[in-house]
Amino acid sequence: AGAPLDFAALRAQLEVPGDFTSAVLDEAAVAAAATVAPTWIDPSADDATDIPFVTIDPAGSRDLDQAVHIAPDNDGYLVSYAIADVASFVRPGSALDAETQRRGETLYFPDARVALHPPSLSEDAASLLPDQVRRAVLWQIHLDAAGEVASVGVRRARVRSRAQLDYAGVQQSMTDGSVPDAIALLERVGTLRLTLGRRRHAINLALPEQEVTRDAQGVWTLTVRPQLPVESYNAEISVLTGMCAAKLMLDAGYGILRTVPPPSHGAVAALRRAARALGVAWPDGAAAGDVLATVDRSNGKHVAFMEHAAALLRGAGYTVFDAAPPEQPLHAGIGAPYAHVTAPLRRLVDRYGSEICLAAHQRRVVPDWVREQLPTLPATMEESDRRAHEVDRAVVDMTEAWLLRDRVGQTFGAMVIDADERAGTVVLDEPPVRARCDGAGLPVGDRINVRLVTADVATRSVHFERG
Repeated sequence: AGAPLDFAALRAQLEVPGDFTSAVLDEAAVAAAATVAPTWIDPSADDATDIPFVTIDPAGSRDLDQAVHIAPDNDGYLVSYAIADVASFVRPGSALDAETQRRGETLYFPDARVALHPPSLSEDAASLLPDQVRRAVLWQIHLDAAGEVASVGVRRARVRSRAQLDYAGVQQSMTDGSVPDAIALLERVGTLRLTLGRRRHAINLALPEQEVTRDAQGVWTLTVRPQLPVESYNAEISVLTGMCAAKLMLDAGYGILRTVPPPSHGAVAALRRAARALGVAWPDGAAAGDVLATVDRSNGKHVAFMEHAAALLRGAGYTVFDAAPPEQPLHAGIGAPYAHVTAPLRRLVDRYGSEICLAAHQRRVVPDWVREQLPTLPATMEESDRRAHEVDRAVVDMTEAWLLRDRVGQTFGAMVIDADERAGTVVLDEPPVRARCDGAGLPVGDRINVRLVTADVATRSVHFERG
């Protein structure tokens, strides 16, 4: 009953960027068809098409930023990671460049993407699609037997992916022993890097995400999808590369880092209090990241504890430095300095980060177009990050209200994940809606019954009271 979910109307309401202008589309088409190297980057590129790369992305993706290959290397590993060479397609100062500065990053809606680059680039000429020779920024990282970095190289190269894989398929292949050769070592290397992350006291929240998808009948629905192990292994390759990029920048004395300040003493103390209240063990001397690594995601009180832990990672931003290193270079979630360089098709800053790393590794001067734009990038990315979070929240909020629009007055089972004196936050058993619930003394980490008071699609609001 009622009107269908209208994400096009939501896009208009949120004033997200619309279609690309004909000037931008024309420039992208010319860049996609170009056969000579552009003049604004170092034109040299090695032939690395012999490396049998594969890509791993959500099923159906067309904007393929990364391709991976992992080989044994003496008693360690050689991680080859090819990143789409977006800088070679975007002429500095062009209409296309200006449009990417305006957009900042790709926005994802359940029915459409509002892309950073026109599809002739993001889904075709610049994307690392299978069986196509593509321009790439090629990272080759030698790891020792424990997964620690032994040496790093980065250069421009031509690459060719052999297969486009998706997370569910790779996870299944890990279960049944049919993993493609290119990533036969992904689980081992990913596990080693996760172990090293715990040693760095990385704060890995990995909260299950609400996802809006179509069910078998084509109706929009809300699910909570836990992260597959292969997703965390794959993410570790990206984190590894970002850490290597940050070190290159810091050693060169110039760059842009993705920074998250270490949690304040007050935030850690509050989390310790939450652990005590929820019965989560916190051994003497353990860091917050160590405790989070041991939580049981099937335990309601542990899930509530993880929700509290999100407060540890506040203040994410981008930090530009020139000559003097930044006062605060760390990314607390990773436990080390880190830079964004692995997703240039969908995030603007990565195009610049890659160029800085190429110059640093080859001891070249950073191109003028990078130096001119870099000071403005933190504000550009902060605004696009804010917009992306606003989109994600609005999509889920609207879907929640739409799913419950005809059920006002009904009672639902729910888990209390946060509470103050007068109200709290609950997550329903089904559908997995997250919303405010009125009621004094709500028992955090316990299941209660709640009654639906409001479900308004227009205002994207859902509200409960204790049942």
